[in-house]
Amino acid sequence: MQVKDRSRGPGSLVSQVGESLRQAISSGQYSPGDKLPSEVELTETHHVSRTVIREAVAALRSDGLVEVRQGAGIFVLGGEASPSASGRKIDRARVSSDLEVLEIRTPVEIEAAGLAALRRSPAQEEAIFECHRNILRCIENDRSIRDADLALHVAIAEATNNPLFGQFLESHGPAAIPHSRVVPESRAAEQTAYRRMIHKEHEAIVMAISDRNEEAARNAMRDHLRGSQLRYRDMLKDFRAFSS
Repeated sequence: MQVKDRSRGPGSLVSQVGESLRQAISSGQYSPGDKLPSEVELTETHHVSRTVIREAVAALRSDGLVEVRQGAGIFVLGGEASPSASGRKIDRARVSSDLEVLEIRTPVEIEAAGLAALRRSPAQEEAIFECHRNILRCIENDRSIRDADLALHVAIAEATNNPLFGQFLESHGPAAIPHSRVVPESRAAEQTAYRRMIHKEHEAIVMAISDRNEEAARNAMRDHLRGSQLRYRDMLKDFRAFSS
């Protein structure tokens, strides 16, 4: 039987490329206004597909670090000097895309939570708990929870013992976890409160799976993902009101 190398999965590659570009920007290798290498050059440098590069750039864009100018390339943003980064302005197209991902995830992950409650092994249960603890560590250290959040959902998917659930999430990479864009990073207290709310929603899912309570696990996952959908729809309503 061929063993899948998860360290080279789509989600891992997107995170690795994204982190590499973040470090290049934060170190000053690329200054505000600089143009990043082309998509083709980035694929050659990082030895990954164009899909991975696009996902990594999308994550940087959503964090207000870069902007993509049609026909011109990818440019580093510069704090207050950039209207796109100022206040982390809502990007309607990006929010709509995130909502579409959430809508697809919801029925799949509700089923995954229920199956995980029925099928998880003791080792898989401990892996889920560890991922949940890691999210709390990220919150306490004021770090993004996106990668830790994805790891938790993947751990739950793997506890179904049906590999297609995990592959579904990994195929989206960090784009499968869009919630970190709901609250601007610049509003630290609000961001922390939001992250703690997400952690509490996760806790209900984790405990139901641990208790082997299929119905509770399904309901907790449904509440978590549908709540995220409602928050994104509210953002779109605010965007339309602001634009009118």
